[in-house]
Amino acid sequence: MAIAESDKTLRKIADAFKELAVTVNSQTADMEVAPFSRACSFVSPLFGCLGIAFKFAEMDYVAKVADLAEASKSIGTLNAILDRDIEGNCVRKAGSHTRNLLRVKRGLDMVRVLFEQILATECDSLRDPASKAYAQVFAPHHGWAIRKAVAAGMYALPTRAQLMKKLNEDEASARIQMQSYVAASGPIILYIDKLFLSRELGIDW
Repeated sequence: MAIAESDKTLRKIADAFKELAVTVNSQTADMEVAPFSRACSFVSPLFGCLGIAFKFAEMDYVAKVADLAEASKSIGTLNAILDRDIEGNCVRKAGSHTRNLLRVKRGLDMVRVLFEQILATECDSLRDPASKAYAQVFAPHHGWAIRKAVAAGMYALPTRAQLMKKLNEDEASARIQMQSYVAASGPIILYIDKLFLSRELGIDW
């Protein structure tokens, strides 16, 4: 049975982040937690498609997106999340919404770099794109044991063709959706970085 274009993972991701980018680019509205966490939840299946190398990222990312979705029931905007945690003196505390937001942002950034790397090559192996994305975004924050486990897992990555099949995509449509996500996610990631940096919270922890 054919899957409707609007139900495909990459299309859902691209459309949701395009909507978020409109909010960011308007520079007048604060980003709301509910649509942000919803858009992030569409990225979760992608980590699952990458296999064992990104199992740690999938588990961590899914849990933290769920936390933000729960937070959206009582907190309206990403700005309010940070301000509330600053007030409660729990910004860097394990499990804080602010800490979870930073981790989710990292997951979005990893996918952005991965897509950029996939788009830059015709090669069927995903090892190089995935290794570069991991090295750029996650590796600086991981200890030796995790980095070694991820490196070993890179040998079990699906091929490009296998990934397309898992995502029910063909190469042409996948490229369009990946390009769309790369373009839309860039301003969103910068927006989140600015939320942290404007409050002098830093983003490298």
